[in-house]
Amino acid sequence: MDKHETFEINGLNLYYGDFQALRNINLEIKRNEITALIGPSGCGKSTFLRTLNRMNDLIPISRVEGEVLYDGNNIYEKDYDVTTLRKKVGMVFQKPNPFPKTVYENVVYGPKVHGINDKAQLDAIVEETLKEVALWDEVKDRLHKSALGLSGGQQQRLCIARCLAVDPEVVLMDEPTSALDPIATSKIEDLMQDLAEKYTIVIVTHNMQQAGRISDRTAFFLMGEMIEINPTQKIFSRPDNKRTEDYITGRFG
Repeated sequence: MDKHETFEINGLNLYYGDFQALRNINLEIKRNEITALIGPSGCGKSTFLRTLNRMNDLIPISRVEGEVLYDGNNIYEKDYDVTTLRKKVGMVFQKPNPFPKTVYENVVYGPKVHGINDKAQLDAIVEETLKEVALWDEVKDRLHKSALGLSGGQQQRLCIARCLAVDPEVVLMDEPTSALDPIATSKIEDLMQDLAEKYTIVIVTHNMQQAGRISDRTAFFLMGEMIEINPTQKIFSRPDNKRTEDYITGRFG
């Protein structure tokens, strides 16, 4: 693994009981790039995304074979520290899910869990991360009001801020704009491109136009297999695989 890669996945298979959800996945995720995962519903995109921070561990019948190397270490080794992994590899979900607490408490939740209790330091983290997600000017006068009073787009940016507050290296996003209107979606897309200067981003999206607009590389999944991964422009203009072309041109899916 060279310094340009964050993850290297080798021969990854994932099972839920007897059902095989992922089949022999091999790919590299490059640092400070946006990698988009596309494909029809139920093809394994979100399952694959969750293997990168071991969220599938929460499903008792899940079982993994193969390697997921993060900074050169296999995160599925028995003694690997999952808490540290999830600090470094954060996650933003499909529906905005702020805690039913104040805006401020949402942002400082993670830093507090990791032992930061100094008020000046927490204040600085709140201002810095809310500025990073372009939300500070909109909420600075309501930091101590409920986050549930924010609009859907603001809530999703707050959830991204909550993820960034613990200083991760990688941000996983599972269809982060599918519940949002076009204006809020556009703001999140602009934000992702800004964040990629500092973070590695992996996004599952049903929206192929979105993948085309924001990602550096795109991986196409089908029936639990990764059919191909290439620079986004190549995937959309001259894919290597006929099945990728059929999906992108709308022949199925």
